[in-house]
Amino acid sequence: MTPQELGAFQEMLARERTRVAGAIASLHDNGARSLDEEGASPGGVGADTASITFDRELEEGLEEGAIQTLAQIDRALVRLADGSYGTCERCGRPIGSERLGVRPWVTLCIDDQRLADRG
Repeated sequence: MTPQELGAFQEMLARERTRVAGAIASLHDNGARSLDEEGASPGGVGADTASITFDRELEEGLEEGAIQTLAQIDRALVRLADGSYGTCERCGRPIGSERLGVRPWVTLCIDDQRLADRG
């Protein structure tokens, strides 16, 4: 991979890191606000309670996924710094630039990712 390609991937990762960190903060703020509003509403029974619970669980799931993505981005940035970025962690072959262009934090080539997905 050329230095220009590495620089482009580093920029992509930095932008994505900022976006995901902002999403996590927003989800966290919305969750805290929802809990405050839930406590302020009297009664809160039936469909309202179910709706609030569903929304809270959805936001928690989204936040958890975003936190995992952020960790993967941070790991990719470390790999960029140590020179191992773009190399499959399982087989050692290069990860395709097209694949990295879509998800710049991946650590497996497409073949090994398919194997991992199968279990």
